[in-house]
Amino acid sequence: MRFPDLFSSRDASRAAALQWIARQAVEGLTAGRHRSPHKGSSVEFKEHRPYVPGDELRNIDWRAFGKSDRLYIREFEEETNLRCTLLVDRSGSMKYAGSRALQLADSNTSIGKRKQDYATAVAVAIAYMMLSSQDAVGLMAFDDRIGESLPPRTTPSHLQSLLAILAGDSGGGETDLGTVIRQAMLKLPRRSLVVLISDGLGDPESLGKALASLRSQRQEVVFLQILDPDEVDFPFHDRIEFRDLENTDHREIIDSRQIRSRYMESLQRHNATLEAACRRNRVDHAMITTDVPVVDALARFVTLRRGGGVSGSLNLARSTANGTKIKEARTAKSTPSPSPEDVPTR
Repeated sequence: MRFPDLFSSRDASRAAALQWIARQAVEGLTAGRHRSPHKGSSVEFKEHRPYVPGDELRNIDWRAFGKSDRLYIREFEEETNLRCTLLVDRSGSMKYAGSRALQLADSNTSIGKRKQDYATAVAVAIAYMMLSSQDAVGLMAFDDRIGESLPPRTTPSHLQSLLAILAGDSGGGETDLGTVIRQAMLKLPRRSLVVLISDGLGDPESLGKALASLRSQRQEVVFLQILDPDEVDFPFHDRIEFRDLENTDHREIIDSRQIRSRYMESLQRHNATLEAACRRNRVDHAMITTDVPVVDALARFVTLRRGGGVSGSLNLARSTANGTKIKEARTAKSTPSPSPEDVPTR
């Protein structure tokens, strides 16, 4: 699997042109575009402070001295590169693929229409965007625990290493996002960007507590929730077999019409809890369905985020009324995403 198998040259150019600016101060290894918690030399003026013996004379603000007859030092905000870690869900529920999901690559590759495939494409596009800006990107793939991982690096060849892990077979199984995030916290660099790419199915209370712990470590956190359109609107009308993708021994034939309303209510409650946790912890959260072109969704998200328009939750699902238009819906109250115990398959 190679990058051109996933993205056309036009989409690659669009992704490279996107600029992800950190909202908070981050610590990096080289000079860059993002605010650092340290002070240094930059064009970005921060503040004055009184002169003390030993300060360099070239940093004295002589204009301020002329007005106040006191010596002040001009301090500037140091800028650094961003270190980003992608946490990518490879659990069993991510293997679902409905008929409306996009086919992300041709049949000669292992990438298809599953949520896992879409999450792979999102992660690779973000990595390409970061590396194009000389920012460092790393990876932690997980199911019930952290599996293969890569530390944040800035080398272009790092993209193929990341893609090789994500295009490989995943273990599947059940996961608890809260537990996985707590494991990841032991390995994350300080003051970095953490992008969680998952369907968010599981215990929302556990996830909310883990997000709070991440934020307490001064990590900047983004949660991209990947769902299949079938999970959002439950389009089933007949007696069908439901198979639990995290416990393959569990399957049941049910009249879908009898459970639709309960499923939709459960999903809405689940998503509302997730969105409330993200707002409470100042985590940018976007729900994206797998029928939306990956670069279109990321371009909208990054653009709104740069303008300060994402603080809480954003819906980037394709409109059911218009199959060609992306519907953008910021939620004033919390209406998060689904968490059915059994994932439907025909």
